[in-house]
Amino acid sequence: MIKKYLSIMALTLAVVNTSKAQELRAPSYPLITHTPYQSVWSAGNELNTVATQHWTGAEQSLTGLIKIDGEVYRFLGVESTAYKTVLPTADEENYAVKYTEESPSSNWNNADFNDAAWKTGKAPFTDDDSKAKTSWKSKNLWTRRTFDLSDKKFDKLFLKLRHDDNIQVYLNGEKIYDVSGWKHQYKYIAIDKSVIKKLKAKNNVLAVHIENSAGGQWLDAGLVTEDVSMKNVTVHQAVQTNVTLEATNTKYVFDCGKAELKVTFTSPLLLDNLKVLSRPVTYISLAVNSKDGNKHDVQVYLGASSSLAVDSPAQEVEAWHYNQNELAILKAGTTEQPVLQKKGDDVRIDWGYAYVATPSSKNVKQYISSANTGFEPFLTNKPASEAVNQKGNNLNLNTIVDLGSVGKKEAKQVFMMGYDELFAVNYFDTNLKPWWKKDGNTMENALSEAKSEYEKLMTKTAAFDEKLKSDATKAGGKKYADLCILAYRQAIAAHSITQAPNGDILFLSKENHSNGSINTVDLTYPSAPLFLIYNPKLMEGMLNGIFYYSESGKWKKPFPSHDLGTYPIATGQTYGEDMPVEEAGNAIVVVAAIAQQEGNADYAKKHWATLTEWANYLKKSGFDPENQLSTDDFAGHLARNSNLSIKAIEALAAYGKLAGMLGDKKTEQEFSSSAKEMALKWMDLAKDKDHYSLAFGKPGTWSQKYNLAWDTILDLNAFPESVRKTEVAYYLTKQNKYGMPLDSRENYTKSDWIIWSATLTDNQKDFESIIDPVWLYANETPDRVPLSDWHQTVDGHMVNFKARSVVGGYYMQLLKWKTTKK
Repeated sequence: MIKKYLSIMALTLAVVNTSKAQELRAPSYPLITHTPYQSVWSAGNELNTVATQHWTGAEQSLTGLIKIDGEVYRFLGVESTAYKTVLPTADEENYAVKYTEESPSSNWNNADFNDAAWKTGKAPFTDDDSKAKTSWKSKNLWTRRTFDLSDKKFDKLFLKLRHDDNIQVYLNGEKIYDVSGWKHQYKYIAIDKSVIKKLKAKNNVLAVHIENSAGGQWLDAGLVTEDVSMKNVTVHQAVQTNVTLEATNTKYVFDCGKAELKVTFTSPLLLDNLKVLSRPVTYISLAVNSKDGNKHDVQVYLGASSSLAVDSPAQEVEAWHYNQNELAILKAGTTEQPVLQKKGDDVRIDWGYAYVATPSSKNVKQYISSANTGFEPFLTNKPASEAVNQKGNNLNLNTIVDLGSVGKKEAKQVFMMGYDELFAVNYFDTNLKPWWKKDGNTMENALSEAKSEYEKLMTKTAAFDEKLKSDATKAGGKKYADLCILAYRQAIAAHSITQAPNGDILFLSKENHSNGSINTVDLTYPSAPLFLIYNPKLMEGMLNGIFYYSESGKWKKPFPSHDLGTYPIATGQTYGEDMPVEEAGNAIVVVAAIAQQEGNADYAKKHWATLTEWANYLKKSGFDPENQLSTDDFAGHLARNSNLSIKAIEALAAYGKLAGMLGDKKTEQEFSSSAKEMALKWMDLAKDKDHYSLAFGKPGTWSQKYNLAWDTILDLNAFPESVRKTEVAYYLTKQNKYGMPLDSRENYTKSDWIIWSATLTDNQKDFESIIDPVWLYANETPDRVPLSDWHQTVDGHMVNFKARSVVGGYYMQLLKWKTTKK
């Protein structure tokens, strides 16, 4: 009997554990997701064990505390060490050092060395002229900073350092740090007590040698000690009991001693409502109730760093707090306000203003503070600063709300996080406002609208999340639905919505963590399925700028450009090489997909002359591509690329279909027949025993033929069904733990293309065999970043790329399901 009971227990536990294992652990959880600049994530399993950060990895700190009958619990952000400045870094104040770029004598790091002949320069030292106080572009740099101390009794002392690359640091001649590599955020290195004891009242020297080995250059160094003023205050770690990721919501539940706290981040990205979609306001909803049935005094605190509005911590900011439209509002932005002056990949916005707002009442207290003192009034009940305006570096925007006596009934509070970019992009030398501002709206009004629509939007987003999950599950199963949910906000937030001078919608992507290009056509193509499903007008918005670039005569080649510039400057292609077949095929196929979703070819008709030029180019040069760049040439350029040839063939068939929709049956017949003839010839050239090769004339190779997905979805039928069946059967033999490699050259893959390839299957079992390893990758990858679409299939590490829009391609199976269901 006991044996039987233990067997049942073991079986029950196994079922429970299996059930738990099926809940996807996101690589990083989206919190605030609107544009490439307004994109805040939590890169840990628990919300209160990591600092929140921008998708680039730069810290953009949010802090949340709750007080229950005087006991304080942290539910958001990390318990960071508070530091007091001893020798400021450039993020705190301007300072100068002596420096040389010529190799000095061996005693250069001693306190008594004579550096009178050295130059004087202000920090930071960097090769980035937009951020440098002193430009440094040579290989080596030596600096000396002399300082006095009024108090040299330190129990602990830390080197505060940001560096790129290899560095050695000395304090009064003694080496305190030596490392190869770089760190683009400040780090704190403990200094040995024996060195601390030798500090002097006068003429101490912090000496640094830094060497640039490759890439960027940066140096900024100072000294700090621990701030022990709050050491006697206990802050408990709230116990996170659940996290649920939905398409537009990230929901957390915490055990806070006598109370339970629910925290929900809602970015209401409803693609069919441009007003709400473009409004850059995320809700942070708190709901707390008593666990023991008794009433408890409850207060909550939310802190937001001014780092939300800077590119570098060294930038001075100005902050305000005020009341307007029945809202208590905090606002911060750089004093410099260099609107649209920075472009590139690893760049954060440093113009415009970050906002924190909550409904105003006598129970709400807002104030501005330095970064390390923000929650002191909440912890100690000491009065907060009454200043309504403040300037400085690293400020904090603080809100305290007294929820009063809380029992079983939930007490609720909503905060709104907004950002006013002022101007979103430079579009061919015209600065364009974000879509939500195009008619003169202000952030105060946008926040007021968001407040009044809160309940309605909570209902709408909940219904949308449930419908998306249900549809995706029907289309591909639970794990497939998990991947769609994971991709949703990431794909959308890699774009900015604005309006062109001629009134066209512009939905402009940023090529995140790649090269920072704006409106890249080979990002538009893979991301298309998501937007085709929920609002094909946004797909038009991804192509309008590309068509304008060609039709205005600014781009003169017979195929589309790769991009419109480097985000946020869209004044013409900046990528160094064209992708002729790639981009022509991408654009034509996407226009055909728009026509299918809209039920007419009006958009194609508007640009028919341009589409015709591109189609004729593909007819001439697309079938057997020359040695050229394509979107998948991570392992090098490739001539006679068989998957690229498929793209050209599908594009020609798509052009023919569009011609037919416009009543031109002759052109439809011409291009459809041509595509089918090419497909048969393709089969002969690419055939390699039990599969089709990576490139014509390359036996013993293989690749994913994901471009075939359109043959079914667009009902083009250029290729016989046998091609898909042959490829799928081969793919099933090529699965690694974390997915199918992109091709035979390497073990890495692109997860968006895997899902496209999975749509070639004709049964759920085969589909899951290809999809499940991608789910496992997302669940187990050690790289805690917004989902990377380029990863190793053996160990699950990202190769490169993160936070990119191409994960919208995960919706290809859902697009297929919805299309074939009609």
